[in-house]
Amino acid sequence: MQNSNHYIYGRNPVEEQLQEGAENVDKIYIRKGLQHSQIANILTLASNNRVPVTEVPGNKLYELVGGVNDQGIVASISQAEYQEFEEWLENISPDQSTAVLLLDEIEDPHNFGAILRTAAAAGITAVIVPKHRQAPVNAAVFKTSAGTAGRIPIVRAVNLNQAILSLKEHKFWIAGLDQNSDTMVWDQTYDVPMAFVIGNEGRGMRKKTGEHCDFLLSLPMMNNVESLNASVSAALVCYEWRRQKIQSS
Repeated sequence: MQNSNHYIYGRNPVEEQLQEGAENVDKIYIRKGLQHSQIANILTLASNNRVPVTEVPGNKLYELVGGVNDQGIVASISQAEYQEFEEWLENISPDQSTAVLLLDEIEDPHNFGAILRTAAAAGITAVIVPKHRQAPVNAAVFKTSAGTAGRIPIVRAVNLNQAILSLKEHKFWIAGLDQNSDTMVWDQTYDVPMAFVIGNEGRGMRKKTGEHCDFLLSLPMMNNVESLNASVSAALVCYEWRRQKIQSS
């Protein structure tokens, strides 16, 4: 998995990154004159994790992140990028404890980051994304994921529908989230390798992608609410899958 460098800024994001994924922090820059008492916990975390800290002039921080409210602190992070789908698929042996998320053109980096964090927390095997019309793995994604991006594979497929057919050949069952389905996420038993399709924030799952699914799942909606945020929907289906794994173990 290749790495590239990005920057996050602000005291809370940098502290959270050190707490959740210090191994991805390459270096911390703090503005000269910033009182160390204001960032004492950050300095302790950096020291404990052997992350170098350098004092720099304010204009250096501007060079790194531009005219943002950096609060006098910027961190350089090594950001995990993609595995290619064919290579990833060749190296897995799916069983009933294997589950992946297929993101059908998730365009909001904050949704993408939140989905990555949930997938890692729930024990999802990988997150598969299309090559086009998909939020890239960038600093915003990494920041929202709170350092969990890269803890599970982020797999890129040239064609998502073709990837679904390949997953089926490897004994995966494909479940798409679709609010028109009469089957709730907890009505289905997940005792085979699973791939859950999460649709675009506005358009939902594409029609052709839905046609490739073995079954469709929905979440109950009350009070005339039409749908949930993509990352919330992903979280609910991930944890229903995890609940069933815990019960069957």
